Amino acid sequence: MWDENELNGVDFIPEPSDSRILSAADTTTRGHQDGWRSEVIGWNPHPVPVVSRPRRNAQRVANVGIFMLIVLILWAIWRTQLLIIEIPPPTSEWAYEDSGVRDLQDMGYTGEGVRLCMVDTGIDVSHPDLTGVDLVFKDFITGSSEPTERGSLAHGTMMAGILVADGYLQGIAPDVTLGMAAALGDDGDGGNSGDQNVVASAIEWCWKTFDADIISLSLGGESDPDADRDGPTTNAVRLAMANGVFVIAAAGNDGGEDDDGRVATPSDVKEVISVAALDDNGDIWSGSSLGDSTDADGESRTNPNLKPEISAPGVGVVSTAYYGEYYSSTGTSDATVFVSGILALILEAEPSLQNGVDLDCISQVKTALMQSAQPLEEGVSHDARWGYGAIDGPEWLSQIRDNVVC
Repeated sequence: MWDENELNGVDFIPEPSDSRILSAADTTTRGHQDGWRSEVIGWNPHPVPVVSRPRRNAQRVANVGIFMLIVLILWAIWRTQLLIIEIPPPTSEWAYEDSGVRDLQDMGYTGEGVRLCMVDTGIDVSHPDLTGVDLVFKDFITGSSEPTERGSLAHGTMMAGILVADGYLQGIAPDVTLGMAAALGDDGDGGNSGDQNVVASAIEWCWKTFDADIISLSLGGESDPDADRDGPTTNAVRLAMANGVFVIAAAGNDGGEDDDGRVATPSDVKEVISVAALDDNGDIWSGSSLGDSTDADGESRTNPNLKPEISAPGVGVVSTAYYGEYYSSTGTSDATVFVSGILALILEAEPSLQNGVDLDCISQVKTALMQSAQPLEEGVSHDARWGYGAIDGPEWLSQIRDNVVC
């Protein structure tokens, strides 16, 4: 029998898949928040209009004959190939250009040989831009290895598309081996969430089973400076990095008047690269979370670990979605994938950084990132909103080649 005092401070949260099953959540752990289920952050998706579709109108029934005649005429023209109508969706090529992705690709890098793992809502591999992806999939909700997308508005599919799309859209690193750990799902309110312990298990699978070089986390929760100890997701991230894996995580999305002054957890962990979002003018997105000058233990942060560390494109980014469609989204989720993908290209260029590095090497790579960043304001070395500056992929590679000895 449990003593009732042993359960003080413990919340019980219904599981998304079955509300009769409860998960115990210790409210004294860092990263806990009321109802926290590892929310997807920095995400504001919108369908991209391709072709407008007029609604049916009963008053137009009398014009069916004329309509059919027009259809026949157009069909006849199409058959003779005199008329070709193609209205493609927009792209976000600015994001790939501004971040240096296309420059790295022009050097011949595609991410080949690098293993990158995402913890997200899954992936819809039926999208024509994703059919050729080199994928290892694990569903942490059902245990299945059959690829599926269980998120609201295909969040995981969108993040994967930014990275590996190879079709109408051209992703950052289409030749990486992608591990997709589906640990989040539709929360029923238009968002995506998941249990901390499930997310922690997915992170462990990324490095322990999938053997990831990089873990990309477009998710997070509020960090609690008054918590007594780290939560399971933070602990899982620390363990991944101790085993030589680079971890990139979203800085968060609570910018503005309600900003709590802290990046999301686990991007607040010292060695993690915390990512803010930029728009197509190179300005910081107003929704990016502020970083705190102290860590969870009250210690002052120092270079190269001031939060956030870097900014990357994340506003109005077009990517793959359900049913072969394309959506655009905004936030630090998207920006996180840009940094993760650029690091994948760099690891291909510098294979000595693959297959396990120590924390000192991770710190050296982060120092190179700091030195390569392009400040958004002259004379400011670090800003609580945009970090050390905007990412510059080729310069990051150059700094690593000049200064990193692992």
